[in-house]
Amino acid sequence: MCGIAGILLFPDGANPRRLAAVEGMADALHHRGPDGGSVWLDREAGIAFGHRRLAIVDLSEAGRQPMFSASERLVMTYNGEIYNFAELRKELEEQGHRFRGHSDSEVMLEAFEKYGVEASLARLAGMFAIGLWDRDERVLHLIRDRMGKKPLYVALTDKALLFASELKAFRAFPGFAPRIDARTLAMVLRRGWAADDSCIFEGVFKLPAGAMLSVRADELVTASADRLRQRARPWWSLAEVAELGQRRQFALDPGELEGELDRLLRHVVRQRMVADVPLGAFLSGGIDSSAVVALMQAQSSRPVRTFTIGFSEGHYDEARHAARIAHHLGTDHTEFKLTPDKALAVIPELPRIWDEPFADESQIPTLLLSRLARQHVTVALSGDGGDECFGGYARHFMLSRLAPAFRVPVMARRMAGRALTLLNAQTMDGLIATIPVSDRLRRMLKSENLQKIARVLDVPNESVLYERLISTGAHSLGGPMERSAGHDDGGDNGAVPSLPDAVGRLIYRDMTGYLPGDILVKLDRATMAASLEGRCPFLDHRVVEFAWRLPTSVKVRNGEGKWLLRQVLRRYLPEALFERPKQGFNVPIGAWLVGPLRDWAQDLLDRSKIQKTGFFDAARVETCWREHLSGRRDRASELWAVLMVQAWLDGLGSPPLPIRSASDDIAASGPARSPVQRIEESRAYG
Repeated sequence: MCGIAGILLFPDGANPRRLAAVEGMADALHHRGPDGGSVWLDREAGIAFGHRRLAIVDLSEAGRQPMFSASERLVMTYNGEIYNFAELRKELEEQGHRFRGHSDSEVMLEAFEKYGVEASLARLAGMFAIGLWDRDERVLHLIRDRMGKKPLYVALTDKALLFASELKAFRAFPGFAPRIDARTLAMVLRRGWAADDSCIFEGVFKLPAGAMLSVRADELVTASADRLRQRARPWWSLAEVAELGQRRQFALDPGELEGELDRLLRHVVRQRMVADVPLGAFLSGGIDSSAVVALMQAQSSRPVRTFTIGFSEGHYDEARHAARIAHHLGTDHTEFKLTPDKALAVIPELPRIWDEPFADESQIPTLLLSRLARQHVTVALSGDGGDECFGGYARHFMLSRLAPAFRVPVMARRMAGRALTLLNAQTMDGLIATIPVSDRLRRMLKSENLQKIARVLDVPNESVLYERLISTGAHSLGGPMERSAGHDDGGDNGAVPSLPDAVGRLIYRDMTGYLPGDILVKLDRATMAASLEGRCPFLDHRVVEFAWRLPTSVKVRNGEGKWLLRQVLRRYLPEALFERPKQGFNVPIGAWLVGPLRDWAQDLLDRSKIQKTGFFDAARVETCWREHLSGRRDRASELWAVLMVQAWLDGLGSPPLPIRSASDDIAASGPARSPVQRIEESRAYG
């Protein structure tokens, strides 16, 4: 796991001395790779690569990047891990190749030369963002893994193409001064995160998941960022996997499917346990992380290191469940208690760490858990992706439960929704307690879920339903600039392939939207800020492809999700240890805003600051804040989105949107810098 950066200059007189900026770009990513740094320059070709190394496999100098292939035709800077590199290495050795070291990087480079780039990518199992320069063809290839696990930003600025693992690296390039993209800022306000197909800065984009962009310097002269993104071609397609999987569903009975899934998960977990550094796992006590830890411990000769985070607020605390599971499995378990004071201490760092405004409050415990784990290990496995693969979110099984409600005329549904939104949380929970329903249904009808239901009762179609379900609701607080950005909840305009059932279509939306835009951004930035590598077995492409071949009936059954995964987990844990309502990595942010975070929030929500940014309706924000403080309504979701956008804007300076330029302060602080090695230019290296 590392940080990468690169520069490709336009051929029309751009000063080649500007390539030296790659060193500062790489240095800005020190946190992603504190174990060393190197740069490579070819002034004549106008290309430069930078790399920051977090050494995981092959800790020797033989694993250092940027790296050359044996023939020296290919040069690569790469961030990620290839989990099946040992098998590929053996295959190449049988064909006569001899390796200098033991890294996955070297194996990947030789595979590119032997089989071709795209043919090799299809054979790789792993996560990666790659910059690859073909010195013969003078082509730069930018490549991203199938699920978008590793980030790769691309920018066109001042006669140069830049790429990097994080936006903050671009700030080290002279002349990089982008404008804020108002549409993306509006999207963050609505969803809490910037979608993978957008960026907070104009002229910058994220290479799509499963895509490759190949470009020559002379093609940049007439290019734009939008055109370049459109040129990126998929080397792997989730849409094709989903459609093919649904057409070729397994004909096996549930018992056989359980055995197949168990064998597959054991295999991908075992591959992710290969490292030359200490390794552990996040354990929340939920289905996904418990399954990962159980499979790790079943294949380990020593206790697995596990880490969890707890809250003093009992309703949100799953630490006790995690401790019971750790005890049963025999792991070496460490727990961290998150208090409001610890949360407040880390909040000022969030805009700098995430670069783009990001309003998923679980970023706080994820960051602190990563820092806790890094004190003991360098690699941590997580359960991320289990919900997307096996149907674990409430929205995946909410449709069947709400089906009778959608047969009611839309006007009646709209009135019922408005009535529900007028009730405060205490009143709502009191009413729910009097309804003669099963405990399972009563848990689903808790106040925060009813608020979500109230927002979707009048939806006209499935696309709008999904957008409402993932919305923070904060767009209602936007001012004229937010409204002019053009975002509504009209959905995804037919981007979902033709799948036979609603659950599959919701899962697809999650895999292409919520997963890369929120979950993976949260995990990558939090772990990398702590110089920790996060590995996600459920996001192995073989697991994803397996999951798309499963009938919905073995994902969602009896009103609950992840049925098949639960069956596998029963092989390792007593049911009583994990069968309970899904909690997620929720944070008591509503209570904290009323209590210890109140002064911090009040400062950011000050009318003068709200008016200064020009993005919010100051009167609506004040009303929302007063309602939350009074306890009449829980407005935590909307307020956190506003606060994170305000905190991000507050760090940029005073000019108004959207012409505000990016200043240096987002990347101002960070770990102590270590020297960067330079791979000197020579005839051999161009």
